[in-house]
Amino acid sequence: MKRIKLFSTLLLLQALSPLSYAGEEVAEAIKLTPNIENGKKTYELCASCHDASGWGKVDGSFPVIAGQHRSVIIKQLIDIRARNRENPTMFPFSGNDVIGGTQGLADIAAYVSQLPKTTNIGKGDGKQLSKGEALFKEKCVTCHGKTGQGDSDSFFPRIQGQHYSYLLRQLQWIRDGRRKNANPAMLALIKNLDDKSLNAIADYVSRIKAEQK
Repeated sequence: MKRIKLFSTLLLLQALSPLSYAGEEVAEAIKLTPNIENGKKTYELCASCHDASGWGKVDGSFPVIAGQHRSVIIKQLIDIRARNRENPTMFPFSGNDVIGGTQGLADIAAYVSQLPKTTNIGKGDGKQLSKGEALFKEKCVTCHGKTGQGDSDSFFPRIQGQHYSYLLRQLQWIRDGRRKNANPAMLALIKNLDDKSLNAIADYVSRIKAEQK
């Protein structure tokens, strides 16, 4: 399993290579000592969409970000502003003039990562949970963990307690090549899954209770 995880991480770094400066900024931001209070102040700009709680919206239009790994938040923000992940809504809020440079990224990521997680999660219809569980164990556990807890060191996001509709949308976008910063190893695992299978995975994962710190 360690070899698979290492391979996945190497593939992720290869995916960053066209924008190597983005990868360098990720590494720099992770090393910095964050200022939580500054992160809290900056987060006020994010609250209009993600809510002050970081719980997003139950309909999945905005994801739960509270309690997400700090490294994952940093990487996604940098990918968005480097255009390595297309997100027109987020892009205006990811620039240096808004967040405050690499230190600002470290600050806001640290603040969001320590927010308590929600139990009010948007879920699917619950009709394919057995199939979803089987596919999750086959396709997702190696990287995201048995409870969807992710892995901070490998930039694998925490997916437990995430809104169903958001999960489904991201799975579809990754499968269909719309997420430019998707891990190639994940794409290889889900590229042949149909919408019903992705729906089953998303519904199952949305029901995994988020672990509180």
